[in-house]
Amino acid sequence: MLEYIHTPSKILLGIIIRSSYKSDGIKFFTGDDSSQQLGYMNRAEGYIIQPHRHNLVPREVKLTQEVLVIKSGKVRVDFYDDAQVYIESRVVEKGDVILLANGGHGFKMLEDAEMIEVKQGPYCGEEDKVRFVQVDDEQIVLK
Repeated sequence: MLEYIHTPSKILLGIIIRSSYKSDGIKFFTGDDSSQQLGYMNRAEGYIIQPHRHNLVPREVKLTQEVLVIKSGKVRVDFYDDAQVYIESRVVEKGDVILLANGGHGFKMLEDAEMIEVKQGPYCGEEDKVRFVQVDDEQIVLK
């Protein structure tokens, strides 16, 4: 299963690829202009991806995007727009992958959890983010 999370004004906040997702071939879920490309490959035994390397191509990253791979546990992800207004929440669990594309986000561990995070670097410390107050549990809208 594949889920796209948007603000009411249709700004993409995130993409969740559930562990149950399956498709043939190769599929990219982000546009060519996205600063973080997220794709899925399903290739048969013996399929060959020709050896290659990537060229040095200057890129300007204006927004840090993150990809999380949930190794174990359950995590509630709370999505916010750029004005720090709460939108909705989703639960991700073992085997799920999530791209955090725009807006804000917060997390609550619903179980002990292990995650792998991939994002653009270099890391700029506290210059990289603005912290704000999380939504109250009573206001959570779980989809």
